[in-house]
Amino acid sequence: MSGDWGSNTERHSRAREPVAIGAGEMAGQDRLLMVIDALAEAFADLSAGAIRSPSRTVVEHGRNQLLAGTAVWPRRGVGSVKITTLTPENPERGLPLIHGVVVLTELATGRITALLDGAELTALRTGAVAGLATRLCAPAGADDLAVIGAGVQARALVRAVCAVRPIRSVRVFSRGRARAEAFAAWAGEALGHRVSVCDTARSAVAGAAIVCTATSTGGRTPLVEAGWVARGAHLNVIGGTHEDAIEVDPALLAAAFVVVEERAAALEDAGEVRAALAGGLVGTDDLHDLGTLVTGEAAPDGETSVFRSVGLPIEDTAAAAALHGIAGPVSPPRGGGP
Repeated sequence: MSGDWGSNTERHSRAREPVAIGAGEMAGQDRLLMVIDALAEAFADLSAGAIRSPSRTVVEHGRNQLLAGTAVWPRRGVGSVKITTLTPENPERGLPLIHGVVVLTELATGRITALLDGAELTALRTGAVAGLATRLCAPAGADDLAVIGAGVQARALVRAVCAVRPIRSVRVFSRGRARAEAFAAWAGEALGHRVSVCDTARSAVAGAAIVCTATSTGGRTPLVEAGWVARGAHLNVIGGTHEDAIEVDPALLAAAFVVVEERAAALEDAGEVRAALAGGLVGTDDLHDLGTLVTGEAAPDGETSVFRSVGLPIEDTAAAAALHGIAGPVSPPRGGGP
């Protein structure tokens, strides 16, 4: 009996160990779509006031940042804490821009249930939230995508947009031609799309039904001018290394349906929004929380739409919860996913 008891205790202990979730467990369109659906659920709760997403703590040292964010999601009975570093010079060193870890907890017991690769989860959920915005804003038949930037986050954006719209062709521009060509080779092989490398951001953006920007710019000069964007296009604006960094012309927001994750967060961290407000181009009432689109309270009416993301801790919580639900209570050996 004592041997059986010990064996049961050991199995019980193993079952309660945190699951390790890495890149392999996050790969595949099925997982991506589950994360997009989880984000929709979380943003509906955020819009209804059922949850909140506290501001991140950011510690700057030179151009580098150390960030910490936490949020709880009572509907799923989970909370998360994410610690990440952002080092703008890392890509030049051949290193990832972002390193980090996400800790998923069970609210009822306080148990740590999963440890997730923070950089991979950040890329996945940032792509997924843009995918959600695209699903809610872009024309159903939109099949032409322009991407400004060619890094890890640009790849995540392309995966997400292709998961929700019938993309047939992709145009990419990056200030580093070699990176753009590597991106094109990856997209052609991984997604089977026709990919063109453009010499300028303008030629990439011209006529595109969907535009995604994902750069590490720290400047206030727009990389995409308002006049380049086709009327009725949808834009996902993701990059920038600080709260005043600008990827797209703030003037574009004046004539667009503007979507943000949450007004308060956008006012604090979204460079284009801050500049447009300061210039009198938009008012706070012109900013639509993403959750109101999920619930049907707001929707674009064929006009150009701009989703300006800054990333919220609740997104990490929702994405981690979705991935942990797939992984289960014990982490078995896994391949790279479908």
